[in-house]
Amino acid sequence: MRHRLTQGFAPKMRPLPPKKSGIVGVLDIGTSKVVCAIARLKPRATSDVLGRRTHSVDVLGIGHTRAHGIKGGAVVDMAKAELAIRQAVDMAERASGVQIASVVVGVSGGRLASRHYEAAVRLTAPSVEEFDIRRVLEAASTYAVGDGRAVMHALPVGYSLDGRRGIGEPCGMLGRELGVDMHVITADLTALKNLVLCVERCHLSIEAMVAAPYAAALSSLTDDEMELGVTLIDMGAGTTTFAVVAGGHCVHVDGVALGGMHVTNDVARGLPARLSDAERLKALHGSVVAVSSDDHDMLTVPPLSGDKRDQPHMVPKSRLVTIVRPRAEEIVELIRDRLKASGHAGDAGRRIVLTGGAAQLQGLADLCTKVIGPQVRIGRPLGVSRLPEAARGAAFAVTAGLLIYPQVAGLEHFEPRRRQAAGAEGAGYFGRVGRWLRDSF
Repeated sequence: MRHRLTQGFAPKMRPLPPKKSGIVGVLDIGTSKVVCAIARLKPRATSDVLGRRTHSVDVLGIGHTRAHGIKGGAVVDMAKAELAIRQAVDMAERASGVQIASVVVGVSGGRLASRHYEAAVRLTAPSVEEFDIRRVLEAASTYAVGDGRAVMHALPVGYSLDGRRGIGEPCGMLGRELGVDMHVITADLTALKNLVLCVERCHLSIEAMVAAPYAAALSSLTDDEMELGVTLIDMGAGTTTFAVVAGGHCVHVDGVALGGMHVTNDVARGLPARLSDAERLKALHGSVVAVSSDDHDMLTVPPLSGDKRDQPHMVPKSRLVTIVRPRAEEIVELIRDRLKASGHAGDAGRRIVLTGGAAQLQGLADLCTKVIGPQVRIGRPLGVSRLPEAARGAAFAVTAGLLIYPQVAGLEHFEPRRRQAAGAEGAGYFGRVGRWLRDSF
C-alpha cells in the first residue's frame, strides 16, 4: 500500500520497545552511492558514553553500489534509481541471509528546513496527564504543515508550565497551562513523493524517512556533545547539510545544494580530466591546504579521450589544490552563514563534527576550524558492531544513524491522533484496499 503524503506528513514508524529485539533494514540514498544495511537491535545495558541508547546494533549485512538517477539527493531518473536501490538491497540481503519488506530511508535532498512552533493548552486536571501532553503536541503539529512541504520530524524540544520554561518531562507536575516548543523538520513534498515511489517500486514499504544530518548525529555524537551543544555537518556528494544539537535535542537542520561532486566537477574542468579520473585524483591527492612541496609533486592525469594510445599529461599538485580549495571554502562559508542566521552559532558553533564522504578531503577540518569554530573532529559511527572495515568511516555515518533511529523514534510526534484514528478505521484486508483506493485516486 502506498503511503499518503498529501496530508503533509512523511511515514512515521512505531518506536522499538526498550526490552524487545528486532531486525531493521535501512536505505541511505545519496547522490554518489546507495547503501542498504540490515541489523539486529537488542536491548542493552546503559553506557556512560552512549547512555541515551536502549539497544545495541549488530550489523548482519550491508550492500552498497554507485548511485544512478539521483541528483542533489533527489530522484531525477526513476528507472536508474530503482535499479541502484534493488542492487544495494540484494547485496545486503545476500550478505545477511535475511529478506526485508520495509526500510528506514535517509533523506539528504528536498531542501531540508527547520521551523519552531509553540502551543499551549489548559489542563483539565490539577496535574499534567499523558492526555494533556498529546493534546499540546497535536496543537503544535497543526501549524507545521505548509504548502508544498512535508513534515519529516516533529521533535518536542521542551515544555513549560504556566509560562515557566525548561521542563523536560511534565507528566505528573502541577499547573494550569501546559506549553510546548516543537522543532519541525520539513522537506519538499514532491521530492519525498518521488523518493517514496521509487522505493515502493522495489517492493519495499517505508517505515520512516529520516533527515540525513539528524541520522548522522545519532550515530556520531556522544551524549556529552549532544548536551553541551554541537553542530554536525554532513558533507555528501550532492548536498551539505547540518544539524545543531543542544540540550540533548536536535534544534535546527539546514543545508546547501553543494557537495563533493561539485569539487570533482571543478577538478574535471580545470585539469581537464574524465570525471572518474578527477574523483580519483581528488580522493588521493586533493587538499584545501597548500604546502611548499606541492609545486614539485607531479600528478599524472590520464587523457581526456580515454584512449590509452594518447599520452597522459603531468600537472603539479599545487594546480589541484588551487582548484579544490575555492569550492571547499565556498561550501564551508555557506554553512557558516546559515549557522549564524539560525541563531545557533554560539556554543554549538564552537564544536563541529564532520561526516559524509566529502568530509575526508585533506585539510577540510583545518579549514572549518578557521572559518566556523575552534573544535573540529571527523565523526564516525559509534556503538555499532560488526560494521565492515570499509563502512566504519565518516562516509557511512548516515547509514549507521538510520540503524539507530528506531530506538529514538518514540521521541517524536507526528500526525494528530484524529488522523491516526481515521487511518486505523479498517485494519483488515478490505480496509487496506479502501485506503489504497483513496490514496491512489
